[in-house]
Amino acid sequence: MSVSNSRWDSRYECKAVLLLALGFGLVGLDRFIILPLFPTMMRDLGLDYQDLGNISAALAIAWGAASIVMGRVSDRIGRRKVIIPAVLLFSLLAGFSGLAGGVAALLFIRVAMGVAEGAFTPTSIAATGEASHPKRLGMNMGIQQAFFPLLGLGLAPILATQLLLVLPSWRWVFAVVALPGFIVAWLLYRTLRETAALAPRPSAVQPVKAEGVKWSHTLKHRNIVINIAGMLVMQMALSVVAVMLPNYLTDFLHLGMQQMGFIMSALGLGGFFGMVIMPTLSDRFGRKPVAVWCCLATALCIGLLTRTGAEPVQLFILLFLAMFFNFGVVCMIVGPMTSESVPAALTSTATGLVVGIGEVFGGGVAPAIAGYIALHYGIEYTLYLSLGGAVAGLLVMGLFRETAPSKVHGLPQVVS
Repeated sequence: MSVSNSRWDSRYECKAVLLLALGFGLVGLDRFIILPLFPTMMRDLGLDYQDLGNISAALAIAWGAASIVMGRVSDRIGRRKVIIPAVLLFSLLAGFSGLAGGVAALLFIRVAMGVAEGAFTPTSIAATGEASHPKRLGMNMGIQQAFFPLLGLGLAPILATQLLLVLPSWRWVFAVVALPGFIVAWLLYRTLRETAALAPRPSAVQPVKAEGVKWSHTLKHRNIVINIAGMLVMQMALSVVAVMLPNYLTDFLHLGMQQMGFIMSALGLGGFFGMVIMPTLSDRFGRKPVAVWCCLATALCIGLLTRTGAEPVQLFILLFLAMFFNFGVVCMIVGPMTSESVPAALTSTATGLVVGIGEVFGGGVAPAIAGYIALHYGIEYTLYLSLGGAVAGLLVMGLFRETAPSKVHGLPQVVS
């Protein structure tokens, strides 16, 4: 659909973005619900910090590999054929997590879950971009991705710790959180259109056909290489905090489970607002300056977090701000900064590479390293690994070439 078409379907745009946002929110909920439950699961299943790091790493590596492969597949076969089965599968596997009897079963289930969630991620981001008017691209991608931290890191700690008070076991929590996914899959089946073949949005690069183009061709675009590096280090900053902070708060700062749940909710709430506000600001002020400031602010907040004691309110505020900026730049990298850097036909392929490589190393290897540090040197030192990722992100984002339509070329007025 041409952006100049006066019959642009804004109603479908709103419905598609909302449902894709809910789907991505459930990805976050199903992925991260295990973290606030882990202190309890450790006692029941005899797990340690290294197991925590390895389980998180296994899911992230599977997520990354699937993102690379399925992003390319969805460019060829379409979005619906990937998105709807992926939602059904990761919801089912989230429920199966409650059946695990040890670390081997958990690893197997979470790897399979990572494959389904990895397939959903780049495909849903591409589908969001294709349903969006170019002038709302940053905002819509921000909204769609913002539900990931809102449900996965904002709601999950509170939901998990409160459900533990009323359910007979942590195992039942997984069953409860799996149910909404089946409803969202049905709504997507009823609503989502196949948009991959529509006319491309305005772009600074020449259009191409997806057929016959290799993954390696996306790496010829300078910004994609920069985005991969930026995603890797900023995902490391994010994932180490998300994985290790619950046990840091309970084991090192000796806070209670409900206090931990309250503080950890700042991770998701900050991420939600950051993913909505920062990409929207980048629509106006440009991607590069907003990304650079986000990395700088993330580093400052994590640095202050390492120097704060058992003060729940202060910890909540610092974590909120750190994730506000961290999630903001991650959303921009995997969303508009990548989609605007390649031809429209390669959007999902490029997004899959950026998400996939970032997840494998930043979301997979980094938590495993953090688990080793926590086990052998102390969990308090894991936060410095996160700090290092944010500092590296500041250096990498300084190399990005601007792509925002408001800065590169003018856009036609939106007619609803």
